[in-house]
Amino acid sequence: MKKLQYTIDINASAEKVYNTMLGIHHIETYQQWTAEFNPTSTYEGNWKKGSKMYFIGTDEHGKKGGMVSEIAENLPYTLVSIRHYGMLDGDTEITEGAEIEKWAGALENYTFHEHNGITTVTIEIDMAEEYLDYFNTTWPKALETLKRIAEE
Repeated sequence: MKKLQYTIDINASAEKVYNTMLGIHHIETYQQWTAEFNPTSTYEGNWKKGSKMYFIGTDEHGKKGGMVSEIAENLPYTLVSIRHYGMLDGDTEITEGAEIEKWAGALENYTFHEHNGITTVTIEIDMAEEYLDYFNTTWPKALETLKRIAEE
């Protein structure tokens, strides 16, 4: 696995960026920026440390799928760490097997650093090599969308 990093400066407080990014007050703000990955992106669960979270969307046939994850850490307005450990195939959790072993335990970390009203968001993610091109194209677009909605 490779560790990827993406950074963006957003002209808003860390609190506003954090709340917008995670959809704390309105899940739609999460869905807006993650639509870059899948137009139906959403989550089921909550952001409390230790909680199970499903990061899901539907495919072209309407079938639900996505990641089974745990919120490894959540320090509001500072850090969110997500540990991915399985896949959701319809309503079935898959947490074992060759496909899962490639990336099980991968972390996705969001850090928020505010200085003079500008928040620097840094994403660090462990990624299987086969997805590098996709994420190197898609994460910057998603962060630009997050910037736009957080600055509104």
